[in-house]
Amino acid sequence: MSTAVDVLRSVLAPLTRTQLFRRFAPSVLPPIERLIAAVTGRRVQLSALLVPSLVLHTIGAKSGEQRDAPLMYTPDGQGRAIVAGTNFAGTRHPAWTSNLLAHPDVSITVRGKTMPVHAYAIPEEERDAAWARIEAQWPGYRAYERESGRTVRLFRLQPVREASPS
Repeated sequence: MSTAVDVLRSVLAPLTRTQLFRRFAPSVLPPIERLIAAVTGRRVQLSALLVPSLVLHTIGAKSGEQRDAPLMYTPDGQGRAIVAGTNFAGTRHPAWTSNLLAHPDVSITVRGKTMPVHAYAIPEEERDAAWARIEAQWPGYRAYERESGRTVRLFRLQPVREASPS
């Protein structure tokens, strides 16, 4: 299975860097992700068929309402997830990154399991190492940052233990 996924990734990765993909993916992929999540009881994510994926559950920075964002993540090798606010190389940061800056204590769902996490912005001195890890998983992904004209916000999601009831 891993070999088939690797072949599929090698074919799809270059397509995700095209203008056509960046133009249509932001409007086409989220509704498809929501439909698949609804049909499968949130057990299947389209993006998870190719890369490690999670659903980030945040609180809106301005609205205070719960927001969900399906995202690719990269394991950091220490039990944490790295997420990148690429926004398909768009010129604006995705809203979920502002939500994390305002409310870093959030939760994620990975393969149907929800857990609390704390989001830390990755400091400048660790960005190149984080990008190297991300690109080992999805080659060329940092091109989104270069083409967006902005510094993409990178976050490390640290699992936290929930407080025990007293």
